Amino acid sequence: MSDSVKDGPSRVKDKPSRAEKTRLTRRRIVAAAAELFLDQGYGATTLDQVAARAGVAVQTVYFHFGNKATLLKEALDVAAVGDDEPVALLDRPWLEELSAEPDPVRVIELWTNGGREIMGRVAPLLAVVRGTVGTDPDLAAQWDVNEGQRRAAFRALAGLLADRAALRPGLTVEDAADLAFLITSAENYIVATGTLGWSPELWQSTTATLLAQALLGATA
Repeated sequence: MSDSVKDGPSRVKDKPSRAEKTRLTRRRIVAAAAELFLDQGYGATTLDQVAARAGVAVQTVYFHFGNKATLLKEALDVAAVGDDEPVALLDRPWLEELSAEPDPVRVIELWTNGGREIMGRVAPLLAVVRGTVGTDPDLAAQWDVNEGQRRAAFRALAGLLADRAALRPGLTVEDAADLAFLITSAENYIVATGTLGWSPELWQSTTATLLAQALLGATA
């Protein structure tokens, strides 16, 4: 039997499916858009430029995302979780580790470790959004959505600490979530790592200390 015949089934098996091709195309478009948003800003970026950088027709960009605001949302979602798997942030394995950890201080340490990784990916894009929200209603709406998602995440953290009876006396779950949201805001990360020149690791350790003091009090 010739090599071409023997190799035939393998080649057919390795051929990407239509769904895989679609996913790869979307991934290239999102990556191209994120690069352009960071390089030249949201307002200056056009879908034609995104298409050119992704190596696709502009009609393909419109077909998959419809408009630039939707493309930005997708870029932020991918940056937040680190991939394009259809799994929400709070359904990721790292939350299972948090849920199984009995020590509330360690819960906060694990949370800020994950937060450092997320902020490192998403903060540059958030800075682009934050700088344009006053002039673009779509971006303003996107900022509100992102902040709402972050608040929901911190309610989950506050709930984990409350389940361990670790919140300092008089602090409700909602108040704890708001404090955590404030302390670990994207703006604080951008100021710390940009204006102050902190390393992401210093931001992480400082934030973990502040969270423990604010949420756990004397038990920290």
